[in-house]
Amino acid sequence: MKDCEFILSAPYLVTQNDAREIIENGSIAVDNGLIVDIGPRESVAANWSGRTNLDYADALIMPGLINAHTHSAMTFLRGLADDLPLMDWLNKAVFPVEARLNPEIVRLGSLLGCAEMLATGTTACVDMYIFEDAVFAAAKEAGIRCMGGEAVFSFPSAAAAGPEEALEITEDLAAKYADDPLISVAVNPHSVYTTESSVLRACADLALKRNLPLHIHLAETRRETALCLEKHGLRPVARAAENGIFEARVLAAHLVDINNDEVRFLAAKKAVPVHNPASNMKLASGVASVPMMLEAGLPVALGTDGPASNNTLNMFREMNRAALLGKVWSGDPAALPAGAVFDMASRSGAVAMNDPRLGSLETGKAADLAVIDTSGPHARPFYDAASLIVYALSGHECRLTMVDGKIRYRDGRFDFDYDGLLREAGRLKNFVLAKIS
Repeated sequence: MKDCEFILSAPYLVTQNDAREIIENGSIAVDNGLIVDIGPRESVAANWSGRTNLDYADALIMPGLINAHTHSAMTFLRGLADDLPLMDWLNKAVFPVEARLNPEIVRLGSLLGCAEMLATGTTACVDMYIFEDAVFAAAKEAGIRCMGGEAVFSFPSAAAAGPEEALEITEDLAAKYADDPLISVAVNPHSVYTTESSVLRACADLALKRNLPLHIHLAETRRETALCLEKHGLRPVARAAENGIFEARVLAAHLVDINNDEVRFLAAKKAVPVHNPASNMKLASGVASVPMMLEAGLPVALGTDGPASNNTLNMFREMNRAALLGKVWSGDPAALPAGAVFDMASRSGAVAMNDPRLGSLETGKAADLAVIDTSGPHARPFYDAASLIVYALSGHECRLTMVDGKIRYRDGRFDFDYDGLLREAGRLKNFVLAKIS
């Protein structure tokens, strides 16, 4: 009999392993941040003694979800500028407020975003914003995994005088967080329409120099494509390729306006597309060809985008919309089945995070998991776990979220001063109103 920190038990363990195994009446032993055993309750109990035992009579335990593209700090803009097309939304609402941001507003907004994600079963995110060190500070305080880096534009931001400084900040962050268990760094050129060729090349060079992933908005709308063709004579994917972007490990967010040749190119370059269905619908950006990407072998991940264009960071909601939108796009009710979408939010999210320890519940993997209550009438009867998760649950059934073997959220309580955050959160609205008045 060996000691471990936790044993969690539930009627269903949704492993997301290669066989997509569901273990009934199972237990998970957790120690030193890792899953040290998983299996039938009797088997785990015969080998492990937990210092804390959490037994859920009516629940499932699943891998923590991975939000592979977001701007978590933008909670401060939630609901401010709805019902606008992308370019108007950016240029008339978002960029003017962001030009006056400061690190403390970014930290508060990010901490609120981290709380929302943890409370709905998300254990990791890929973030892009300015003052990204403040985002990381919030992620550390909340205890959520975060990959991010300073957003790079050809023009100044509130955090950097220009692209050179933004890249210097990114390199400093990479050094600062090189050995951090929760934080990792990516190079973040915002898009091909906000970065000149020399800046795109500099971003690619830094990613290759420091062996960092590169995270970019790409081919988000037909208007972006038209602007790119008009200015450069190239479509967005080709413009990114011309400037060396795909020599790095690329996470490409949105990829709405791409063709068959571009899908094949992305697959050859082992890019990771990140689908953002709610944001794409709300901004009327279009519908990404996710079934086509999956058929080409691309590991399509799933993200919420920011809470200013979604307006939530809830990955359960995003899974549901991804599944339904895929069917409407293709005219095929069998397109994007629940299991494929759940894979996008878990296993493919691990690919996006470049962390093979994530995305499934298996011995030796990180103890990143969520306990989901299934006692509600909307969760009965229970035939298929992926169907229940994608089509019936809302995310607000989450009872516990564990990251790196630590309980970060449990039954409405967080592992940080959430009441204090709520008292400070009023500053977010006051800040925005003062900037737009």
